[in-house]
Amino acid sequence: MDFRDHIRVIADFPKEGISYKDVTTLLKNGEIYRLAIDALVEQIKPWQPDIIVGPEARGFLFGAPVAYALGIGFVPVRKPGKLPAKTISETYALEYGFDSLEVHADAIHPGERVVIVDDLLATGGTMLATANLMKKIGADVLGMGFLIELGFLKGRDKLIEYPVFSLVEY
Repeated sequence: MDFRDHIRVIADFPKEGISYKDVTTLLKNGEIYRLAIDALVEQIKPWQPDIIVGPEARGFLFGAPVAYALGIGFVPVRKPGKLPAKTISETYALEYGFDSLEVHADAIHPGERVVIVDDLLATGGTMLATANLMKKIGADVLGMGFLIELGFLKGRDKLIEYPVFSLVEY
């Protein structure tokens, strides 16, 4: 299955020179969405994770159904101020400035085996921050899975410590 056929590409969005990969066209097609989730599950299942972790927000759209299919839990990683209980945070550098991610301090126990799932691997900054956050909480990061990878941005180069796969590469 070439999932590229179901991902809309929008030129010059959100600004000129950017080629936006719109997954909403894949998500609205139930059969194709199911096949994408099944393909992610097939790659992740041999790692035998305890928990799937998904960063806000599109990581929820792929990570949660993967966790469901595997019969394991899902833990969301959020932007600051969106989780109600005690959190652990990780701050990371952006091109111009900084951002942070948070997870509930009791969401994952030391030694639990996690896989991080998101829709897209671009520069790798958010994924590295998510992995660092998992390490802070004591999790064992087994790897990362993505629907799409923008290979030309070399996000994998920041993630060499982890196995990484994607279903589609641009």
